[in-house]
Amino acid sequence: QLDAIRSQITILYNQEMTINGYCTPEKLKNQILGVEEKTHTLLVYFDKFLEHYKLKVGISTTWTTYTKYVLTRNKFEEFLNQKYNIKDIVLKELSLSIPQEFYLFLRTNKSANNDAMKHLQRLRAVLNFVKTMGYSDFIDPYLNFKMSFEKTNREYLERDEIESILNKKFISERLDKVRDLFIFSCYTGISFGDILELKAENICLAFDQNLWIMGKRKKTGEKFNIRLLDIPKEIIEKYSKSRKGDKLLPCITNQKMNEYLKEIAALCGINKNLTFHVARHSFATLCLTEGVPIESVSKMLGHTDIKTTQVYARIIDQKLSSDMDNLALKLNQKQTKEKKVS
Repeated sequence: QLDAIRSQITILYNQEMTINGYCTPEKLKNQILGVEEKTHTLLVYFDKFLEHYKLKVGISTTWTTYTKYVLTRNKFEEFLNQKYNIKDIVLKELSLSIPQEFYLFLRTNKSANNDAMKHLQRLRAVLNFVKTMGYSDFIDPYLNFKMSFEKTNREYLERDEIESILNKKFISERLDKVRDLFIFSCYTGISFGDILELKAENICLAFDQNLWIMGKRKKTGEKFNIRLLDIPKEIIEKYSKSRKGDKLLPCITNQKMNEYLKEIAALCGINKNLTFHVARHSFATLCLTEGVPIESVSKMLGHTDIKTTQVYARIIDQKLSSDMDNLALKLNQKQTKEKKVS
């Protein structure tokens, strides 16, 4: 009888190793005794999380954010396979070293520090989801792990660089459209996703008798109100007769947009990594340079926290330095004139 049990255990063990890549004594015991065990594995819960999260797309989140969670899930599965040679991991087996090991895996696979930290943030959100689902019989691996983001310099364009793109004549119609959308964002600060959603109803005549763009950000749900300046107004009028449906501006995929912007940067002699988000950064820095209060810039950008806007405040230091140079020059000129008079 013992030999029969041993043989049964061996068969079940081999099945578990083939299917899941791991096996625990508790699982074998429950199978031998006929006790049904509810599997609590991380990727099973991750998939449940994705099912719930997908339902929020278009309501409280975006498809882009959803796909980032899918990417994190796939990265973590790849990590488990390479590090432990398993396809999934039981929540009870999560160790305190998992976040650090996952971080090192991401970095060695050419992820920048902040990108790796974003993946770890999403993984932590899934573990919090597990707890809200009523299962907490595991050690939180983030107890001793501290998230650490590096400060980055936001790429932006100077006014003369913006004007060089604005005034460039393109033979290609696709580059012409890309340029128009990019310049529109440079003078409104509206993100790529929100620009594609703009309709005629978003253009409103305000109390000051000026046209304003009024809408709500897809990413945060925050409202934004932006004065419609002459250049973006001309761009809207340019496409007024070729609109598709009720959208104000032409639609291009974000991937193609950034690919074409690299071409535009080369043609205009701009030696910067030009992406569509650079336009939003350029609008913020342009406003701050020209003395627009940071509170107003934050509201126009639709930021939920002014700290998000403060990353652009370094431009204020550059402006201060420039202003002091001008002051020093004027004072020196005044002193030179006074010496000549005396």
